[in-house]
Order: sequence, then structure tokens, then C-alpha cells
Amino acid sequence: MTRTLILPSPLLPRSAYVDLVNALADRQLAAWGGEGAVDIATSPPSPSGPQPVLRAFRAAVASFAPDLVLTHSNGGRYAALAADGIPVVHIDAALPGASGEPTPMAPAGLLDHLADLADGEGMLPPWSRWWPEDAMAEVLPDIGALVALRAGERSMPLGYFRASLGAPAGWQDAPQAYLALSGTYADELARARRLGWPTRVLEGALHLHHLVEPEAVASEVLALAGRLGVG
Repeated sequence: MTRTLILPSPLLPRSAYVDLVNALADRQLAAWGGEGAVDIATSPPSPSGPQPVLRAFRAAVASFAPDLVLTHSNGGRYAALAADGIPVVHIDAALPGASGEPTPMAPAGLLDHLADLADGEGMLPPWSRWWPEDAMAEVLPDIGALVALRAGERSMPLGYFRASLGAPAGWQDAPQAYLALSGTYADELARARRLGWPTRVLEGALHLHHLVEPEAVASEVLALAGRLGVG
């Protein structure tokens, strides 16, 4: 049995990954000829910084003992510290700094935008409310999926994004692959290619494509996992 663990974006609800879990389980059975187990690590609600999330992700890896780790979006910051050498497929995910130095959980330009959105207690609106409605429609054009996403979203403190997280020296040499769903993380895709990681681009996809076509995303993930020797 192949065991796959998703390290989700702490900005999104757990429900945002359920369809991907089901698609992965179905495709692992068909592609690898055996039943697989897929789970989602639980991120603590409204963490003040990355350390509570890192502890939760490390605990999930230790208890679930996966053969493959998947990351998405902001969850990619944690894989180098949480996966403990297990093969990782990053799905449109942020990555740690190249040399492992501590880097902010959000880039400077985004931090400026978030500072304008925070309320008097330093809390931000849920992620999908950071952007105008027409911009969100481009990221997630399926209105039903957007409504479902918003039903489970949580607020995050601005301090989380001002905090930094590092990575172990040599983390880029661990078995990793990169699946690009959009141009959001073009720099990360370029870095993955320079490092010689297996990479794939799902043409015409969007950053939240796993909410729209989870089967297509699952198929790309398993193709990359195969190139890492998993399955």
C-alpha cells in the first residue's frame, strides 16, 4: 500500500483538498495496481506564525508514515522541514529560500497589500476576500466551488505572514518534483528545472485547479511520483 500525505495551504480549509484525496486514491489503485491511503495533514486554525503549523505537519508525517508527500501553495514552505527525506511533489507551491535561510511567509509586495487589509486586531479577511471578485473569478471560475471554499475559510493573523521559516542545508537535493498549475509560482518552477527536478505543467490550469478538475491534477501528480520512484 502506498501512503500519500498532503501538506495543505494553511490559508485554505481542509475541505478544499477532499476531492483531490478521492481522485488520488482512485488513480493510485488503477495506476499502481494496489490500494493506496491518502490523507490531509491538519493545520491549526489561525496560527500566529509558522511554528504551530510545522509542529502539526511533522506530527502528521510521523503518525501517517507516508511514502509520498504533496504540498500546495503556502504549504510548500514546510516540506523541507516536515517531510524528513520522503519524496515530495510540490503542486503550484511556494518553496523555501534556495540556501535554506529564513524567508518571510509572504513576499514584500504581498505583505504591503495584506497590511492594508488587516483590522485593528491584526486579523485578515479569509484568503478569497483578499482580491476583487473579478480576480477571484479568474482564479476559481466555478462559482459552486468558490461558495464551498468560502464556507470553510478561516481568518489569518497578519503576523503569520510577517514571520519567517528556514530549511535544512541541502534541502534541494532531496527527491522532489514540481507540478505547475498556473503562472503564480513561475520562479519556483524555473528553480525546480534548474535543479533538475522532474517537472510538469498542466496547461490551461489555475492555482486552485484541484477544486475544478481533481482527476487531472491527480494524474499529473502520480506521473511525477513515478519519476521519483514512488508507486
